[in-house]
Amino acid sequence: MSHQHPPTVNRRQPVVLVPACNKMIGHHPFHVAGKKYVDAVRLARCLPLVVPTATVSEIDELLALADGVLLTGSVSNVHPGHFGEEVYDPSLPLDPGRDAWTLPLIPAALDRGIPLFAICRGLQEANVALGGSLHQAVQEVPERRDHRAKPGADVHVQYGIAHPITVEPGGVLQQVLGLTQFDVNSLHGQGVNRLAPALRVEATAPDGMIEAFSHPEASGFNLFVQWHPEWRAAENPVSLKLFQAFGDACRQYRDRHSGPLT
Repeated sequence: MSHQHPPTVNRRQPVVLVPACNKMIGHHPFHVAGKKYVDAVRLARCLPLVVPTATVSEIDELLALADGVLLTGSVSNVHPGHFGEEVYDPSLPLDPGRDAWTLPLIPAALDRGIPLFAICRGLQEANVALGGSLHQAVQEVPERRDHRAKPGADVHVQYGIAHPITVEPGGVLQQVLGLTQFDVNSLHGQGVNRLAPALRVEATAPDGMIEAFSHPEASGFNLFVQWHPEWRAAENPVSLKLFQAFGDACRQYRDRHSGPLT
């Protein structure tokens, strides 16, 4: 009499790379990642792995560990030299160490079909990495509103609802959310100017600002958003659906590319 063994199940949590920013604390350089982003990865039921500044030669090995990548927002901006411009406002912070490896990381992850979710600076660096450009001061662009947070306001006010966005039909956002419009927060001084050629607009603000895009030719889940869905994500139905979709994609990638664990 033969005994059939139950199928093995991969119970390993999907690993999501969270590239760190670079910050001086006192006289010493540190790698930092916002707790709210790490918490959002856990909300997606994935295992966050904060990655310090890497060399380009390490990208393949890091992606071999990954079932997903989350690109965080940051106080820093992408250096405009990456899209052929001079620095417009020298008082604003830059992070060339992050640029140096996240810009090549983005196309590498997309080429491999690794799920990629990018927020605020993450959206901006993705557009630059794929051949687009940015407005360095959105508030000075004709017909664009000021999308920055109110300076000195309470953090709950800064991350409060700022404006609605309109979802483009037939894209990732519509598929995940089933909505044509919803409200978002707004805390960015820079934004998409020229959209990279391979990208598809997913949502726009009332002033025409691109609020989300995707890369339809990439085989894996990918979504790039300008607002901050990680803020109090567990209390926001839209954020919950977005991180659930990202987490589901990471689990599917894990199951396709990893052997089962008993």
